Amino acid sequence: MKYDYLLNQYKSLWQNRQLITEENTPEQVLKRTIQRELLDENAHPRVRKSLYEKFYQAIKRINESSLVPEDKEELISIHISLMEQLRSKK
Repeated sequence: MKYDYLLNQYKSLWQNRQLITEENTPEQVLKRTIQRELLDENAHPRVRKSLYEKFYQAIKRINESSLVPEDKEELISIHISLMEQLRSKK
């Protein structure tokens, strides 16, 4: 996958989204940022939403974006993969 490109596409979906810069590669940055999004780590613990609600919102945001279909498909695929990993940990 072209993670540099996908990371830029992902950033275009969010204004002022904080990226995890401690990771080394664009793939790690993208996946860790999506994981933080799904776990709602950017919100205060008392107002965090469920994993499923965050997943739904993320997929909806991607689908409603102006990204080309191929980019949408790749980002959704990464979200699904991470969602499955997170679900299996619970």
